[in-house]
Amino acid sequence: NWGEQKKAASAKAGVSQVLSRYTYASTLSHLRRTNTPIGRDGKIAKPRQLHNTHWGLVCPAETPEGQACGLVKNLALMCYITVGTPSEPIIDFMIQRNMEVLEEFEPQVTPNATKVFVNGVWVGIHRDPAHLVNTMLSLRRRNMISHEVSLIRDIREREFKI
Repeated sequence: NWGEQKKAASAKAGVSQVLSRYTYASTLSHLRRTNTPIGRDGKIAKPRQLHNTHWGLVCPAETPEGQACGLVKNLALMCYITVGTPSEPIIDFMIQRNMEVLEEFEPQVTPNATKVFVNGVWVGIHRDPAHLVNTMLSLRRRNMISHEVSLIRDIREREFKI
Protein backbone atom coordinates (compact mmCIF):
# COMPACT_ATOMS: atom_id res chain seq x y z
CA ASN A 1 0.00 0.00 0.00
CA TRP A 2 1.20 3.45 -0.90
CA GLY A 3 0.55 6.48 1.26
CA GLU A 4 0.59 7.50 4.88
CA GLN A 5 -0.64 4.84 7.27
CA LYS A 6 -2.56 7.42 9.32
CA LYS A 7 -4.70 8.38 6.36
CA ALA A 8 -5.76 4.92 5.26
CA ALA A 9 -8.56 6.31 3.08
CA SER A 10 -6.05 8.02 0.77
CA ALA A 11 -3.71 5.03 0.51
CA LYS A 12 -3.42 3.43 -2.91
CA ALA A 13 -2.87 -0.26 -3.46
CA GLY A 14 -0.91 -1.74 -6.37
CA VAL A 15 1.40 1.23 -7.02
CA SER A 16 4.51 -0.96 -6.89
CA GLN A 17 4.90 -4.56 -7.99
CA VAL A 18 7.38 -7.35 -7.49
CA LEU A 19 9.53 -7.69 -10.61
CA SER A 20 8.87 -10.97 -12.39
CA ARG A 21 12.20 -12.83 -12.74
CA TYR A 22 10.79 -16.15 -13.94
CA THR A 23 12.54 -15.92 -17.31
CA TYR A 24 14.51 -13.21 -19.11
CA ALA A 25 11.60 -12.67 -21.53
CA SER A 26 9.12 -12.28 -18.68
CA THR A 27 11.43 -9.76 -16.98
CA LEU A 28 11.66 -7.67 -20.17
CA SER A 29 7.91 -7.88 -20.66
CA HIS A 30 7.30 -6.76 -17.07
CA LEU A 31 9.67 -3.79 -17.42
CA ARG A 32 7.94 -2.65 -20.64
CA ARG A 33 4.42 -2.77 -19.21
CA THR A 34 2.03 0.18 -18.83
CA ASN A 35 -1.00 0.20 -16.57
CA THR A 36 -4.08 2.42 -17.00
CA PRO A 37 -5.12 3.56 -13.50
CA ILE A 38 -8.89 3.09 -13.72
CA GLY A 39 -11.22 0.52 -12.20
CA ARG A 40 -11.09 -2.96 -13.72
CA ASP A 41 -14.81 -3.60 -13.32
CA GLY A 42 -15.99 -0.81 -15.65
CA LYS A 43 -17.59 -1.62 -18.99
CA ILE A 44 -16.15 1.45 -20.75
CA ALA A 45 -14.47 0.33 -23.99
CA LYS A 46 -12.54 3.51 -24.88
CA PRO A 47 -9.66 3.13 -22.35
CA ARG A 48 -9.22 -0.49 -23.43
CA GLN A 49 -8.71 0.36 -27.11
CA LEU A 50 -5.46 1.48 -28.71
CA HIS A 51 -5.33 5.10 -29.79
CA ASN A 52 -4.05 5.92 -33.30
CA THR A 53 -0.98 7.62 -31.83
CA HIS A 54 0.07 4.32 -30.20
CA TRP A 55 0.98 2.82 -33.60
CA GLY A 56 4.45 1.28 -33.35
CA LEU A 57 4.75 2.10 -29.65
CA VAL A 58 2.23 -0.23 -27.99
CA CYS A 59 1.78 -3.89 -28.94
CA PRO A 60 -1.81 -4.48 -30.15
CA ALA A 61 -1.76 -8.18 -29.16
CA GLU A 62 0.10 -8.44 -25.85
CA THR A 63 -2.47 -7.75 -23.15
CA PRO A 64 -3.85 -10.01 -20.41
CA GLU A 65 -7.22 -11.69 -20.58
CA GLY A 66 -10.05 -10.96 -18.18
CA GLN A 67 -10.81 -7.71 -16.39
CA ALA A 68 -7.41 -6.14 -17.13
CA CYS A 69 -7.76 -6.73 -20.89
CA GLY A 70 -6.70 -3.56 -22.70
CA LEU A 71 -5.95 -1.69 -19.48
CA VAL A 72 -2.53 -3.30 -19.11
CA LYS A 73 -0.55 -2.69 -22.29
CA ASN A 74 3.03 -3.49 -23.29
CA LEU A 75 5.48 -1.55 -25.41
CA ALA A 76 5.96 -2.93 -28.91
CA LEU A 77 8.83 -5.32 -29.54
CA MET A 78 11.02 -2.82 -31.43
CA CYS A 79 9.91 0.28 -29.50
CA TYR A 80 12.82 2.38 -28.30
CA ILE A 81 12.39 5.18 -25.77
CA THR A 82 14.99 7.94 -25.98
CA VAL A 83 16.36 9.71 -22.95
CA GLY A 84 16.89 13.04 -24.70
CA THR A 85 19.88 15.31 -25.15
CA PRO A 86 20.41 18.93 -24.09
CA SER A 87 19.39 21.44 -26.76
CA GLU A 88 21.76 24.28 -25.81
CA PRO A 89 24.88 22.90 -27.59
CA ILE A 90 22.88 22.42 -30.80
CA ILE A 91 21.45 25.94 -30.63
CA ASP A 92 24.90 27.42 -29.92
CA PHE A 93 26.38 25.52 -32.86
CA MET A 94 23.66 26.77 -35.23
CA ILE A 95 24.15 30.36 -34.04
CA GLN A 96 27.82 29.99 -35.00
CA ARG A 97 26.63 28.74 -38.41
CA ASN A 98 24.70 31.96 -39.25
CA MET A 99 21.37 31.16 -37.63
CA GLU A 100 19.61 34.38 -36.70
CA VAL A 101 18.18 34.29 -33.19
CA LEU A 102 14.43 34.85 -33.03
CA GLU A 103 14.79 38.05 -30.97
CA GLU A 104 16.84 39.66 -33.77
CA PHE A 105 14.64 38.43 -36.64
CA GLU A 106 12.93 40.99 -38.85
CA PRO A 107 10.32 39.38 -41.16
CA GLN A 108 10.40 42.27 -43.65
CA VAL A 109 14.12 41.79 -44.35
CA THR A 110 14.05 38.01 -44.97
CA PRO A 111 10.47 36.86 -45.67
CA ASN A 112 11.60 33.56 -47.27
CA ALA A 113 13.88 32.43 -44.44
CA THR A 114 13.47 28.96 -42.97
CA LYS A 115 12.26 28.69 -39.38
CA VAL A 116 14.43 26.56 -37.08
CA PHE A 117 12.75 24.61 -34.28
CA VAL A 118 14.55 22.72 -31.50
CA ASN A 119 12.36 20.42 -29.37
CA GLY A 120 9.26 22.17 -30.72
CA VAL A 121 10.47 25.66 -29.76
CA TRP A 122 11.06 28.24 -32.51
CA VAL A 123 14.63 29.40 -31.83
CA GLY A 124 15.57 31.26 -35.01
CA ILE A 125 15.74 31.43 -38.78
CA HIS A 126 18.33 30.49 -41.39
CA ARG A 127 18.80 31.84 -44.91
CA ASP A 128 20.57 28.75 -46.30
CA PRO A 129 18.66 25.76 -44.90
CA ALA A 130 20.13 23.21 -47.33
CA HIS A 131 23.64 23.93 -46.05
CA LEU A 132 22.46 23.84 -42.42
CA VAL A 133 20.66 20.50 -42.89
CA ASN A 134 23.70 18.95 -44.62
CA THR A 135 25.98 20.21 -41.84
CA MET A 136 23.72 18.78 -39.13
CA LEU A 137 23.45 15.45 -41.00
CA SER A 138 27.23 15.17 -41.26
CA LEU A 139 27.57 15.93 -37.54
CA ARG A 140 25.10 13.19 -36.70
CA ARG A 141 26.85 10.72 -39.03
CA ARG A 142 30.19 11.50 -37.36
CA ASN A 143 28.57 10.98 -33.91
CA MET A 144 29.22 14.57 -32.83
CA ILE A 145 25.51 14.85 -32.01
CA SER A 146 23.47 11.92 -30.78
CA HIS A 147 22.04 9.42 -33.24
CA GLU A 148 18.71 9.89 -31.42
CA VAL A 149 18.42 13.50 -32.64
CA SER A 150 15.96 13.69 -35.53
CA LEU A 151 16.42 16.20 -38.34
CA ILE A 152 13.31 17.07 -40.36
CA ARG A 153 13.22 19.67 -43.11
CA ASP A 154 9.78 20.72 -44.38
CA ILE A 155 10.48 22.56 -47.63
CA ARG A 156 6.88 23.56 -48.28
CA GLU A 157 6.39 25.14 -44.84
CA ARG A 158 10.01 26.41 -44.77
CA GLU A 159 10.74 24.74 -41.41
CA PHE A 160 13.69 22.79 -40.05
CA LYS A 161 12.81 20.74 -36.96
CA ILE A 162 15.42 19.20 -34.67
